[in-house]
Amino acid sequence: MRGSRPLIGTALAAGALAAGALVFAPAAAAVTPGTAQAGYDCGSWGGGAATLAATQNGTSATITITSAVTTPIAVARDTINATLTLAKAGGGTVKFTGRKNPALPAGGAVRIGPLTGTVTSGASLNSFFAGPALTMNVLGFPVNCDAVTSQTPGPFVYS
Repeated sequence: MRGSRPLIGTALAAGALAAGALVFAPAAAAVTPGTAQAGYDCGSWGGGAATLAATQNGTSATITITSAVTTPIAVARDTINATLTLAKAGGGTVKFTGRKNPALPAGGAVRIGPLTGTVTSGASLNSFFAGPALTMNVLGFPVNCDAVTSQTPGPFVYS
C-alpha cells in the first residue's frame, strides 16, 4: 500500500495541471449565424442572392462568397482580387480581402474566398449600403456590386 501513495499524489498533480490549463485556455470563438444570404446588384455582370459563409478564430475572420453572378469565360484559380465591405453596428465598416477563388468554368457562379478580415468581440456586421459592398477584379475587369438587401437570417455577430 505504501507504493500507491506517490502515484496518487502524481495523479492529483497531473489533474490539477490539466484543470489549470483548461481555465487559461482561450475560449473557442464563434460567429453566428455561420451563413447568411444577401442580395447584390453587380450591374452588367448580373446580380441576385449571394451566400456568405463566415468563420472566426480570435480576431481573425474569413468570409467565403458564393454568388448568383456568373463569369462569361473560364477563370483560373486564385485570380480574382476581391474586397467585401460590411457595415458595423454602431458605425464604421470591416473589409474582408483576398485573392482566393477556385477555377471557374465559363458560365459558372462566382465563388470567392476565404476573404480575410479583422473583427472585435461583439462586432455585428451586416450588408453595406453606402457604396459598393463587393468589388472584384476579374481578368482585369472591375466589377462593383451594391448590396440591395440586408443579410438573412441576420447580421454576423462575432464572439
